[in-house]
Amino acid sequence: MNTLIDAVRGQARDKPDALAFWTPTRSWSFAQLEEAANRAAQGLRALGIGEGERVACLTKHTAECVVLTLAACKVGAVCMPVNWRLAPPEIEYIVNHGRARLMVSDSAFLAAMRAVRAPALERTLATERTIGDKQGFGEWLGGFDALDPDRPAAMHDTALQLYSSGTTGLPKGVELSHENLSVFVHGGVSAAIGYGGAPDVMLNVLPTYHIAGVGIGLLTACKGGPSVLYPDFDPPAVLDAIGEHRVTHAFFVPAMIQFLLQVPGVETRDYSSLKAISYGASPISDQVLIGAMRTFQCNFLQVYGLTETTGAITRLAPEDHDPEGPKKHLLRSAGKPIDGVEIRVVDPASGKDCADGEVGEVWIRSRQNMKAYWSNPKATADAYVDRNSAGWGWFRSGDAGYLRDGYLYLHDRIKDMISSGGENIYPAEVENALMQHPAVADGAVIGVPDAQWGEAVKACVVLRPGAQASAAEIIEFLRARIAHYKCPKSVDFLDAIPRNPTGKILKRVLREPYWRGRERRVN
Repeated sequence: MNTLIDAVRGQARDKPDALAFWTPTRSWSFAQLEEAANRAAQGLRALGIGEGERVACLTKHTAECVVLTLAACKVGAVCMPVNWRLAPPEIEYIVNHGRARLMVSDSAFLAAMRAVRAPALERTLATERTIGDKQGFGEWLGGFDALDPDRPAAMHDTALQLYSSGTTGLPKGVELSHENLSVFVHGGVSAAIGYGGAPDVMLNVLPTYHIAGVGIGLLTACKGGPSVLYPDFDPPAVLDAIGEHRVTHAFFVPAMIQFLLQVPGVETRDYSSLKAISYGASPISDQVLIGAMRTFQCNFLQVYGLTETTGAITRLAPEDHDPEGPKKHLLRSAGKPIDGVEIRVVDPASGKDCADGEVGEVWIRSRQNMKAYWSNPKATADAYVDRNSAGWGWFRSGDAGYLRDGYLYLHDRIKDMISSGGENIYPAEVENALMQHPAVADGAVIGVPDAQWGEAVKACVVLRPGAQASAAEIIEFLRARIAHYKCPKSVDFLDAIPRNPTGKILKRVLREPYWRGRERRVN
């Protein structure tokens, strides 16, 4: 294993003219990728940005995100991609939490950035071109020599910082080290999905702020294979790209697969190059899976993981995808641990391992487990059990599940997280905004089944005596305060929110009518 910058530096030396990234607007060879990273590193140095400091990006462009990540690593700094779907106050919290000194933003998000108050932020660049007073990223790069700082990076150094919401509603900065990402690149995920670098071709339409999006971009750059990148998920364009670029591997969330199957003429496209489609992050229906397997005629793999585990830590293999045969029951599982990953299911009260089939909390031990939560030692300590000085310990996932015959089945979420279309949504954050509505006396937020997104957000509301509010009014109120994808798609009005004697909301009681009869609750 080696660091990200050593791996990409090696690809640029060994195959300078080979294709690293293709995008709708330009292509990047490995030499051009390394040159841009070196220019950006010199630009960061010119701003005085160095060891341990953070730079941010608010972009849909994976290639530029990878360039900034590599550049930051070259000077000992850390790139923190920000979720471009967030509202300005949410972006402001993350930028200030990381104390980012530089922001690279798409022009579409510059209006949001103008509403952000971040004292440490010294410079904002536009990814595409000069916009008003914001210099373009490419123009900025051109002002510096392509000299590699040649600063050595250690495997324990933080290489990337991604933000994952917590049950308190405040995002936590997940520090992923070079070791975490090297295991991801050279063993874990690449082996799980069967990607080996060139001549394999990866299709990546995932958002840069997800471990899958930026992670797969880094994976292909380090492995020396080409990636076909799109800033937005455009189903017809994605289907065209598979044949045009001879795509061999792709990763989709189930909602994407469903949209692809709805494209007119989907059955007539050229998929002869496809080797494997990986999916995860939310439930997939048997109907969608069967349709996809018949249409794309390639291997399908399901994966389960978290930002804190640098992505996938289990894999449901192609041979276990048997939706109409004797292995059909395995499709309700998340598969088996990948190489180098240990999983336990533990009774949270006693700390003892659960018996086969008994539900408990999923604990994970792997070199992919995060380094820490940035600037939050208590949250880091709470997340680990028996962690030694080398960082080796059991990570508490917060997910409830059980093991059966070596397969992990996810049963529910201990922390009540909602997974909708691959996005993780924490009810506490939505509830905090919901309770600001003047007509709301009490409220709770749950995830309910959704044929398109896997789960959808539902608000359960008790109105104040004499107050009136419609579902549409409440949803609109929330859309002005939090990211739209976190907002409820529906609202139920109740006489009372069920609670236990200590006042804790009984969310299982709220969820039960919607999930009754469904065996497949979480993926």
